[in-house]
Amino acid sequence: MESKINKITDILRTDDGISGAMHYTEQISWVLFLKFLNDSEDNKADEAELSGEQYTYILDEKYRWSNWAVPKVKGKIDHNNLDSGDDLLDFVNKELFPYLKSFKSINENVKSIKYKIGAIFEFLDNRIANGHTLREVLNTIDDMDFHNQADLYQLSVVYEKLLKDMGSDGGNSGEFYTPRAVIKTIVEVVDPKAGQTVYDPAVGSCGFLIEANEHMRKEDLSSEQLKFLNLDTFFGNEKTPLSYVMGVMNMILHGVESPNISKKNTLIDNIRNFEEANRFDCILANPPFGGKEKEQIQANFPIKSNATELLFLQHMMKKLKLNGKCGLVIPEGVLFQTNKAFQAVKKELLEDFNVHTILSLPSGVFLPYSGVKTNVVFFDKAGTTEEIYYYEVNPENKLTKNKPIKEEHFKEFLKSWKNRTLTNNSWIVKVEDIKDYDISAKNPNNKEVKVHTSPIQMVENIKNNNAQINILMDEIEEILLGKDINE
Repeated sequence: MESKINKITDILRTDDGISGAMHYTEQISWVLFLKFLNDSEDNKADEAELSGEQYTYILDEKYRWSNWAVPKVKGKIDHNNLDSGDDLLDFVNKELFPYLKSFKSINENVKSIKYKIGAIFEFLDNRIANGHTLREVLNTIDDMDFHNQADLYQLSVVYEKLLKDMGSDGGNSGEFYTPRAVIKTIVEVVDPKAGQTVYDPAVGSCGFLIEANEHMRKEDLSSEQLKFLNLDTFFGNEKTPLSYVMGVMNMILHGVESPNISKKNTLIDNIRNFEEANRFDCILANPPFGGKEKEQIQANFPIKSNATELLFLQHMMKKLKLNGKCGLVIPEGVLFQTNKAFQAVKKELLEDFNVHTILSLPSGVFLPYSGVKTNVVFFDKAGTTEEIYYYEVNPENKLTKNKPIKEEHFKEFLKSWKNRTLTNNSWIVKVEDIKDYDISAKNPNNKEVKVHTSPIQMVENIKNNNAQINILMDEIEEILLGKDINE
């Protein structure tokens, strides 16, 4: 399957309508999805027939894969009805896509797979400019079979690789991918259970929700628990149209037919209006950082800041249920900055939540699209913070695009965090020893401890340095003037 996907990407690179990894991943996605949907519906129709029932297809017959993509007669390709070139493009662009987009209507149940299909195609268009190129893609994907669980698993793995490659492409596509090793570690620590709700306020490609789904399915679940898992467990928001499409599609390809994902800017919600019924048991996230928000958005938060990372942190604090658990990736600056807004948010975090663990990630985790040093903060809405267990991940080699973070880098942490085991990479800080709400990771076991200087102190240091420079310049000037007089 992976070799076929690689073949398709090579085909698409020659098409005038495709430019870069984001485009070819998007285009492979919608074709793969429709083939997956066709095989899934065939399976359901077969199961219904065995039960003496009749299955009602989601797609009308004209728009089913087996009738337009690669029509067949008695299992063999029907070349008489096999469109290509402009005829194929006209059907896809003028009939198929408008039909699929129409599924998102006010008359449709928002939890239905039909509505989700409409939500996906609302933000998709066929970008493949050459109808003969599209024909090659359809023929290649038609050879793939998604009728059994092993094939579906392989599909999910291949799709994850597509998203990873798109993230590795750098630039704006970095928003799509958080390293799987980081996601698995966060999910293992938060440990969501069947029956709990899971929320990601910036879902991207839904990596956290998919890993949580797989984690929860390791339990022996009842039919009621499975129903809850598919319909009422996973929630999230995504601002960017393509990220939203990839996320919803990724969830469906991983077996969650009705993810509760909304296309919206999470920060438009006034957090003062949140009630317990709107909150979640588990929050898992790697929210965007480094962005700036306008005054209108900042007004939704008691502690105003134009830094998106600080606004997302406030949002998640307010979205967590009583006894709920949160694990989120956050830039190191949030932990050490001590200006008024940052101090106020961290004061509330330490006093109203139990910040039990901070995992310091090495530089390079999010290369190539971000070199920002990050940490994972774990907190529960269960009492106040008394002490924080810190763990610093120290890979033997420097992380690069081609040498990424791996699961093995977190083995010691996962063995030690719960029992607060102390190693050369870990230490404990009592809350009364924290000054100015600086909760950054400063490993006392290291000979060289990175000291974060406050902005005020930095200004003072610059003034002192300038004063020293002025004194030296005066001395040099006196020497030179004296030399001129003697001459």
